[in-house]
Amino acid sequence: MGVTYAEAGVDIDAEGKAIAAIVEEVRKTLKFRQGKEGEGVNLAGHFSGLIRIGSSRALALASDGVGSKILVAEQLGRYDTLGIDLVAMNVNDIICVGAEPLAMVDYIAIEKPDPKVTREIAKGLVKGAELAGITIAGGELATLPEMVKGFDIAGFALGIVDLDKVVTGEAIAPGDVVVGLESSGIHSNGLTLARKLLLEKYGAEAVVEGVAIGEELLRPTKIYVKEVLEVMKKVNIRGMANITGGGLGNLTRLTRYGFFIDSLPEPQPIFKLIQREGGVAESEMYRTFNMGVGFCMVVAPDDVEDVVDTCGKLGTRAWPLGKVDKGGGVRFKGKDFNLKYQ
Repeated sequence: MGVTYAEAGVDIDAEGKAIAAIVEEVRKTLKFRQGKEGEGVNLAGHFSGLIRIGSSRALALASDGVGSKILVAEQLGRYDTLGIDLVAMNVNDIICVGAEPLAMVDYIAIEKPDPKVTREIAKGLVKGAELAGITIAGGELATLPEMVKGFDIAGFALGIVDLDKVVTGEAIAPGDVVVGLESSGIHSNGLTLARKLLLEKYGAEAVVEGVAIGEELLRPTKIYVKEVLEVMKKVNIRGMANITGGGLGNLTRLTRYGFFIDSLPEPQPIFKLIQREGGVAESEMYRTFNMGVGFCMVVAPDDVEDVVDTCGKLGTRAWPLGKVDKGGGVRFKGKDFNLKYQ
């Protein structure tokens, strides 16, 4: 199989079990505000959580970080794009339930305060907020020299949605079409494997087969807010998935039905380089990285053209990847592996 993500230090299966253990416990809190504002809507396993406000609306909540992409930034001495990634990783989850992102707060845990670094992070936050159309409403900086080497960042995002417009995936049915939206590259997942195979061998400044390694690994995660909000004005979207860790296996978080993918895009050169350098199995690549597809919408066949055209007018390539069927997991034409979200 060549090098795997687990061998690089991240075991997706173990991570899935750890998340399941958390979900099993925190699901108990859904009853704590039953019948009151703030009552939780049970969407366990979805991309963002919902709490009711009033009788007809809900707030969507999500949190995420940018992972070991920070280590790439440190090697390049460039921190101005990390904030874009932080916004993207959060708002791309918020929109999966049909919510419009409103605001976000950030958390920076740092070994030693460095105004130059924090200002650069803040510049990225501002750019990300502009792209997503949100407010950075506040944040926190914690100096933790005994716990943190360098720094880490996390974000917590808020959105709003009408309860009768929540997108859960329940409406998905066999015959529906999966439309994929192009990624900007590696986004903020799988960096531990990418760093092991590329940075340790070549360094952040190297250019290999036309790929500027450090720049490509630091390329910001694409923000899909404008595309989703615009498509929602025209189309009844039945399910949405942010393609992060687990790749297209994230589609299985939406429905009990399966997916058959028969029209994959050509992955960007960075993915081909990673696969070649580590002899990484194709199945491992597709369960670790987005492989060129950063976000998916599931719609009725008659709505596919509207989705593709709307995204195209906003500068984002979109194309039908495949269909929903009664099989299990995510299967690929001509390939012998099956993906599922752990």
